[in-house]
Amino acid sequence: MARHSSIILLLLLLLLVLILAPAAADASISLRRAPSVLQRRGGGRGAGRASPAPAPRLLFKGSRPGEFKILQVADMHYADGRSTGCLDVFPNQTATCSDLNTTAFIYRVIRDETPDLVVFTGDNIFGFDATDAAKSLDMSFEPAVSLKLPWAAVLGNHDQESTLSREGVMRHIVSMPYTLSKLNPNSFDIDGFGNYNLEIYGVEGSSLSNKSVLNLYFLDSGDYSTVPSVPGYGWIKASQQVWFKQTSSRLQHSDILQKEYMRKPSAQKEGAPGLVYFHIPLPEYSSFDASNFTGVKQEGISSASINSGFFSTLLEARDVKAVFTGHDHLNDFCGKLTGIHLCYAGGFGYHAYGKAGWSRRARVVSAYLEKTVNGEWGGVKSIKTWKRLDDKYLSTIDSQVLWSKGTNGKLLFFY
Repeated sequence: MARHSSIILLLLLLLLVLILAPAAADASISLRRAPSVLQRRGGGRGAGRASPAPAPRLLFKGSRPGEFKILQVADMHYADGRSTGCLDVFPNQTATCSDLNTTAFIYRVIRDETPDLVVFTGDNIFGFDATDAAKSLDMSFEPAVSLKLPWAAVLGNHDQESTLSREGVMRHIVSMPYTLSKLNPNSFDIDGFGNYNLEIYGVEGSSLSNKSVLNLYFLDSGDYSTVPSVPGYGWIKASQQVWFKQTSSRLQHSDILQKEYMRKPSAQKEGAPGLVYFHIPLPEYSSFDASNFTGVKQEGISSASINSGFFSTLLEARDVKAVFTGHDHLNDFCGKLTGIHLCYAGGFGYHAYGKAGWSRRARVVSAYLEKTVNGEWGGVKSIKTWKRLDDKYLSTIDSQVLWSKGTNGKLLFFY
């Protein structure tokens, strides 16, 4: 009798195992697939993607030893691709012109300039006309992704007007292949989304191969004012300026880098130069007229209606040599104010407002290294900029020196 009871008990246990095993497996799968809090809050399609591969180090390297080239693309205003028409083109262009013209221009200028980094400075998509924000973002950045180029992006005032929130748009961007974009600095309470910095290191094998010789800062200049008594566009907030000051100070106080930069000849007391990218221009852009800038001003400066003091913050940091924005598509000028160049890129996208007969355009910035007395590559010697037009010849215009070490703004040579 005891033997029969043992057999029955064993059979019951076996049956129980068979019943519970699939449920346990389903529970395990459910746990693995459970969305994070951020995903449940609408982080967008990108928030659910696998983590992107580790970001590559940016170096002065490649086919142009001693040079690092950045392509700025402003105001693509991408929407739904082929079905989205162009604005402000000649009547005979209307039937065949679409977002794909914007894509073709990106490919064209990338292949000719071969940049080391592509920077998209906001209004990457035009939210009101984008049926699916994630798909529009994918299409807008597709050339950089398909060519496997490092790229970075900030937000404008129209990116969040489709199916993703402002945070959702930036989370999607951060999840995309080959991007160096970041949501925000870790462990820092900061306004906006897309505040981060990138460091460009010296030539491989040089004494500066593990030190940044060019610092890039990216900030979210907001969309529209959230203060009822203050109309108009957003601005760079106090928390962002605190982060910028701390980051700039940290980057400038590397002992090794300081010693390298203070070597003779042409020693300088400050650290590596910095460049800043965001969307909405500062009020100080209104300081220029045709006599003191390079390029054109064909519309008013659409900055915030209040001055948050960020230009003063840049001056106090002492490392920033130039600021690059978009937003005002018909302005492409670059002028120097108290030692800092304030530059527009000019409108790039064909679904953005423009001017028929005035070519869409992009801005290129190149930094050049100096050779030290012992013949090895040193720190940045000079920074130059020019624009490329989407015309028959992909014309290069308005070449100018933004900064040159120890030459009072006069460039001696490039490598």
